[in-house]
Amino acid sequence: MPTLLDFRRRIRSVKNTQQITRAMKFVAAARLRRAQEAALAARPYAKELLRVLRSTIGRIAEPQHPLLVRRPEERVLAVVLTGERGLAGAFNTNVLRRANEFFRANKGKKLSLVSVGKKGRDALRKAGFNLIAEYINVLARVEFATVREVANLVTDLYAKGEIDSVYIIFSEFKTVMSANLAVEKLVPVDPHEVGEATEEASGTRVDYIYEQPAEQLLDKLLPRYVESQVQRAMLESSAAEHAARMTAMESATKNAGDVIEALTLHMNKVRQAAITKEIIEIVSGASSTA
Repeated sequence: MPTLLDFRRRIRSVKNTQQITRAMKFVAAARLRRAQEAALAARPYAKELLRVLRSTIGRIAEPQHPLLVRRPEERVLAVVLTGERGLAGAFNTNVLRRANEFFRANKGKKLSLVSVGKKGRDALRKAGFNLIAEYINVLARVEFATVREVANLVTDLYAKGEIDSVYIIFSEFKTVMSANLAVEKLVPVDPHEVGEATEEASGTRVDYIYEQPAEQLLDKLLPRYVESQVQRAMLESSAAEHAARMTAMESATKNAGDVIEALTLHMNKVRQAAITKEIIEIVSGASSTA
């Protein structure tokens, strides 16, 4: 049976753990605020860029661009965004589970992967997938240079005909308590999807006056559109990871408090039982001598 000293050591250990989880919660909350602001600020830019792209495609009778060419999807590239570290609840597990569902849905096709995030890289490499590129320690602070590198990689592979489609799998930030596991197609860009779906969602049609020819604008807008989608996904994933870590650490801190309370109660019972036993022994000894 554990002694009082064992209980005190255990309570002290749990209190130390509680201090760590509470500190990690506050750090995650501070980082979440900055990541959430960045993710929300990127959404209007991506939306307006989509409108301009829709308007440009609508001005061209038969748009011609390597990123618009559609081919049978025999070679699929997936960009998987996970976290850099653990202690974020089920964040990484959920993203990898959604990725595995996507892999099973595309069974029989040649799959290639680009991993963004250390946890995803380790898990996918262990599962034996073909990683053509990996990016780690880039989601804590999303740099546009990294965004452009990822976007240029996938667009170059598609333009050269080495892959037939590109999908991005990530956790989209909704609220602190919830996130949406998203699978979005990056390329080929579907002009009908871009034109009709966005117009219905916005409810308004904006016509722009361009200085350059529409074909020349399209050559600039399509790569920029892919960059904006990659940047938005990385910012959303970063915010969702910080939210999951803050929630997990808050739950861990609360659970540690419950454990401390239960251990303290048990320790007090053991101590009271020891005191009662000593009193009984003293009374019994006094009675026997009298």
